[in-house]
Formats: sequence, structure tokens, C-alpha cells
Amino acid sequence: MKIVVAIKQVPARDSQLRIASSGQWIDEEDLTHEINEPDAYALEEGLQLKEKHGGEVVALCFGAARAAQTIREALAKGADRAIHIEEDNPGAHDPLAAARLMAAALQSESPDLVLTGLQSDDLGYGQTGPILAELLGLPHATIIMEVEKLDASIRVKRELEDGWFQHVEMPLPALLTIQSGISKLRYATLMGIKKAKTKEIRRLTPESLSAGNTAPSIRLERVYLPERAKNTQLFEGTPAEAAAKLVEKLKFEARVI
Repeated sequence: MKIVVAIKQVPARDSQLRIASSGQWIDEEDLTHEINEPDAYALEEGLQLKEKHGGEVVALCFGAARAAQTIREALAKGADRAIHIEEDNPGAHDPLAAARLMAAALQSESPDLVLTGLQSDDLGYGQTGPILAELLGLPHATIIMEVEKLDASIRVKRELEDGWFQHVEMPLPALLTIQSGISKLRYATLMGIKKAKTKEIRRLTPESLSAGNTAPSIRLERVYLPERAKNTQLFEGTPAEAAAKLVEKLKFEARVI
């Protein structure tokens, strides 16, 4: 069973963010980076499926040269090899362009299963996985909480609204977008880190791929920090009435209780 897991490198979640001089993105020069959290769960699910059913796990990353660190982490955890589409400014590509490049990189792979995270922690479009499935001609399902391999198909558990779940049986090959929390993440072992140094990383460039039109179809005009404003509100009435109004505000507007 060949499983491809798409991973992305994003700024660390505890980073202190500053807006770049262009006003169109954050300044990433002094930031530390890490694997996108939903992608880490997709990788873990792929590794568990390989352990149960055999085969190989291939990590697929579209990112800058520094993303090699994240790729090595995936290899150290157990991925067998990796494909790195190297691009200095991957953020300039929208989900459609990124999916076209990844689809082109997978033309020679013929995977049985493609896993992606539900969405990225930086841009959060949540579209790359479904678009990639459409380009590859694969059935897909999103917000996956459980995957069970059957003879020639898979059975998945999807998270819906209000605590509801949906169970779907799908033919293979297929693409799934994985929800965070599907399982417990593993750490890379010392032996895994040593083995990662000798595992194959196939490096590609957007120019080397026959991906068609990769010009962005959407444009990010401006990013900005949330505006902070102070607002004083006085509650009239008796202390009991004022307390009741305060509780209502904290519960339904501030949502802190």
C-alpha cells in the first residue's frame, strides 16, 4: 500500500508575528518553523496504516528550502522517502496552484491513498486537499477521525456538526483530509533520526513540472493585526440585576464562561 502524505512547514504557533513591509504577509525572516499540526496527524495516520498493512509512506512537501528540516522530521518518524517541490515563496501560490504542482509531482507515483491535513495553520484555506483529489481524479472525504482498511476499500469516520459523525465506505485509491487529534503523535527516535539522513528526498522545482497554469487565481490584498478597542459599559439596577446582566454579557458575547 503506497501512502502519500502532504506536509507543510508553517511558522511556530508561539511565534511573535510582525507584518512585513509589503503589508501582504508576515515577516518570516526571524521566525522558527515547524510542521503544520493537522499534517502531523495525517503523517501519523499514514505511518499507522503502513505498520498495519505494509507498504510505504511518501512525504510530499511544497515549500521553501528551509522546509527540508520538516521533511527530515517526517523521515525520522518513519516516512520511507520524500518529494520536495522547492519554491522560494510558496505563499504566493494559492491552493489551486499548489495542488496543480503537487498533482504533477505525483504523476509517476500512483498512490493508493493520499492524506493531507484538514487545513494549514497559517493561511487556513482548507481547500488544497479537495482540489488535489479533483486533479488526481480520486474520491475524497474531509474531516476524517478514523480510517479502517478493508479488502479493496476503506471505511472512514467523518466529524460533522454538534457532535455527530458519519461513516463512509470508499473505494481505493482515495484522498482524505485528516482532522487534528485523530491519534497520539509519535516522537522521532534516535535511530529514526540517523536513518533519515540516508533516505531519499527527490527535489523538484515548479519549472520542472508539467503543472499547467499555476498563476494565482486569488490575491491576498492585506494582512493586519486585530484592532484592539476598549469599551466601558455600566449596568444599571440593583446589584443582583447588574450581576445578571454582566453574566449574560460574559457568557454570550465575551464567551469566557
